[in-house]
Amino acid sequence: MKIALIIVSVLLILIVLLQSGKAEEAGFITGSTNSDLFKNRKERGVELFITRATIVLGIAFFVLSIVA
Repeated sequence: MKIALIIVSVLLILIVLLQSGKAEEAGFITGSTNSDLFKNRKERGVELFITRATIVLGIAFFVLSIVA
């Protein structure tokens, strides 16, 4: 069980590092205003896969952490 948790942890770290920055969504932190041009942009292709893989690995990590 611990080996599965280590594998899921490493995969989760790697997949999070592969995600593109969401700087346009975090602009409110610095007070800068961004154009609304890309506000409603949908994820497609690799971005969609990475987002879904992050969700699945996050849930797997949570479940394995509680079970182990």
